[in-house]
Amino acid sequence: MENKEKKVNKFGLLGKHIDYSFSRTYFKEKFQKLGLDNYSYENFDLEKIEDITKLNLRDLSGFNVTIPYKEAIIPYLFQIDKVAETIGAVNTVKIENGKMFGFNTDAYGFETSIQNYLQSHHKNALIFGTGGASKAIKYVLNQKGISFTVVSRSPSENQYGYDELTEDLIEANLLLINCTPVGTFPDIDKRPKLPYEAISSKHLLFDLIYNPSKTAFLKAGDLQGATTVNGLEMLQFQAEKAWEIWGDFKV
Repeated sequence: MENKEKKVNKFGLLGKHIDYSFSRTYFKEKFQKLGLDNYSYENFDLEKIEDITKLNLRDLSGFNVTIPYKEAIIPYLFQIDKVAETIGAVNTVKIENGKMFGFNTDAYGFETSIQNYLQSHHKNALIFGTGGASKAIKYVLNQKGISFTVVSRSPSENQYGYDELTEDLIEANLLLINCTPVGTFPDIDKRPKLPYEAISSKHLLFDLIYNPSKTAFLKAGDLQGATTVNGLEMLQFQAEKAWEIWGDFKV
């Protein structure tokens, strides 16, 4: 009898300094649970985005994209999904016939994760950070009719700098979203600079960081009686949406 070798379906995570990789652990465990022994997932740690040309795309089925390449990868794509184009950031790539197709599942992950925590009084938000992830957050808030202002270390027009954050501003914005890496392991004592004493029980604090599960930002919110949510569920939801996009897997 002819012994046909199974095709290996290769996936991965594209980023820089990504040894920590939630995605690699998540998908390796997923493949194991589903009995997909012909599926693999690895990290593609690139020093610069130009190194993407060294990847053998015909050997890959797709990959996730993380910091700092969610925006930088766009010029290398054959085609981009309308939602990802509107957002201006890509975190999921599907590969067909050696061509890359870009999608954004961060928006889906964030919306699905936060929807059970939003209350009618969460009408105004402050978004800390200006990277690719924050663009997905802005997209979701726009869809939900929640007004927002971005806070940046180098604020441009219509943005706040951290030194401009007053107690009145915090009291007027009951949704606070951290899209920066500040507070990520191992720098777990760090947090965005703001007047935490102005936070109340009406506030909702959402941190895209998942390690540690309770950042200094969220701990400060807890002390003030606020509702706090970390980024783990968002990551899980966006990963499942990526899996759906890659599709056509055989169990």
